[in-house]
Amino acid sequence: MRSWIPISLMLGLFIVGCESNPSTNPSGGMAGGPPAEDIGEVIATVDGLSIGSRDFEKAAARTAPADGESLSDAERHEVLDRLIADKVLYKEALRLGLDQDPKVQKVMVNTLLRQEVYAQVRNSDFGEEMLQAYYDDHPEEFVVPEKVQIKRILVRVNDERSDADAMAEAQRLRGLVAGNPKDDFKEVASKHSEDPYRRRGGDVGFVSSEGKPGLDEVIVTKAFAMGVGEVSEPFKTDDGYNVIYVANKRERVERTFQQMKGSVLRKVKNEKLKDLYQGYVDGLKEGSKIEINEDKLAAIDIKAAVKAAPPGMELNPMLAGRDATLPGAEDDEDLGLDEEEDVGGE
Repeated sequence: MRSWIPISLMLGLFIVGCESNPSTNPSGGMAGGPPAEDIGEVIATVDGLSIGSRDFEKAAARTAPADGESLSDAERHEVLDRLIADKVLYKEALRLGLDQDPKVQKVMVNTLLRQEVYAQVRNSDFGEEMLQAYYDDHPEEFVVPEKVQIKRILVRVNDERSDADAMAEAQRLRGLVAGNPKDDFKEVASKHSEDPYRRRGGDVGFVSSEGKPGLDEVIVTKAFAMGVGEVSEPFKTDDGYNVIYVANKRERVERTFQQMKGSVLRKVKNEKLKDLYQGYVDGLKEGSKIEINEDKLAAIDIKAAVKAAPPGMELNPMLAGRDATLPGAEDDEDLGLDEEEDVGGE
């Protein structure tokens, strides 16, 4: 049975009580690391864990007094009791070893990186000249390439269907759509195609000449040689026999620096963050004793390699050749980026 851990408890394991960990110093900060945040006056303790006036003030501010003006003594103790409950729950979570849960450890890692790495970088660090220089040096990164919208019907060759039978079926299906592909292709593909895009009426989407993960390059090459509205004759790839329909094409579009300024900032900032991240991790590795059992590593049975993303999904950014999101920096808000939208993007 999967263990269930409330998110508040997961966060509490790291944020609420580092001071109970044997590796922390008396002030509540990690040993050898920066001091803990100032908690204000200590107003209570639970097994040595301090409850400070700052946390109490925050909790009290979210509590409406009965008289509409100020909290009574009883109401103040109710607020304090909730904070005491947090500490008691935190201690019990540690006793049960919940700090070893991978989800909790991810929260700890992300919090560490935000504090020690990402907080060092701000948008204001990157001036107009720096951004313009990056744009000038990487023109192809800010171009929408020519793309073609491909719709596909796939007939597989397998133990139940010979090569000749698959070819004949592909020819039959082509005959059903060739006269009016705009209206008929989706219905035929939804009923008869044998690839993952069947549920989308065979629509692979807009694809550049560089291709798409999981899509045979022969299909892309043929599609770019076809005209809009054209239906191909059946042709074979490793998957089986294909009939493709070119539904639309988009021309290459070059975008200006002003249109792409927000995108340039994100790219430049992400490169800086990657460098800081790698340097920080390398430094920690140098002070760590790391042992790897190569035999056990090599013996792990990898069930299946990632070959293609299902329709509507993307591969891991690293596998897809895209900029990977750094741990603890899953979105622009985490990195302190602005909300500027790229103009002319897709």
